[in-house]
Amino acid sequence: MPSAPAGTLYRGREGMWSWVAHRVTGVLIFFFLLVHVLDTSLVLVSPESYNDVIGTYKNPIMGLGEAGLVAAVVLHAFNGIRIILVDFWAKGAKYQRVMLWIVIGLFVVTMAGFLPRHLMNVFGAH
Repeated sequence: MPSAPAGTLYRGREGMWSWVAHRVTGVLIFFFLLVHVLDTSLVLVSPESYNDVIGTYKNPIMGLGEAGLVAAVVLHAFNGIRIILVDFWAKGAKYQRVMLWIVIGLFVVTMAGFLPRHLMNVFGAH
């Protein structure tokens, strides 16, 4: 079996995992938007049904899901900027690994600012 050529962006290294994370977060965001459009459209059919559906979302499991949604959006956004730089900046491929660590750092800082407050609201410490 031939070995992978050295120096490529992907092939099991950080670039590949970034690629996978970008696709997974994109699919998760798509499915959230699909469900969001469908449940919001219920208000046109039956306001009572809409209120019932929205009421089912007010529980800790959905609160954790909201945190996951925010994490997916934040990672997808920061990594999307990195991908644009890799594609359109002449030195993008050279610095793609450094930019990935910057993305991870920005993600951690953003989520550290968001999660404590959100989880306090989810678990009742208003």
